[in-house]
Amino acid sequence: MNLPPAITSVVLLVASNVFMTFAWYAHLRDGTSKPWFLMALMSWGIAFFEYMLQVPANRIGYQVYSLAQLKIMQEVITLSVFIPFAVLYMKQPFSMNYVYAALCMVGAVYFMFRG
Repeated sequence: MNLPPAITSVVLLVASNVFMTFAWYAHLRDGTSKPWFLMALMSWGIAFFEYMLQVPANRIGYQVYSLAQLKIMQEVITLSVFIPFAVLYMKQPFSMNYVYAALCMVGAVYFMFRG
């Protein structure tokens, strides 16, 4: 199946962000009693897969999106991945601040994608 570059880029960025979120934050749940350098090595291992998806995502996306559009998409995707991660994996309570942050991102998307 051959997806258009615009869709391929978004799919790869979502997958990349899943790895990124786990690399950055998962050690806070179960790794706090382990030495930080072991957790850093684990995070680097996870981040390898993030970059293996993120680099092609941005290269493909740059065919159809501007640099600024790619950046704001990245931020929206990051928040969209982070909220379920925080609530479901890290067992953090849902906060209305997530909704307010998302609304701010809607405004940012508008300004980056308007004609």
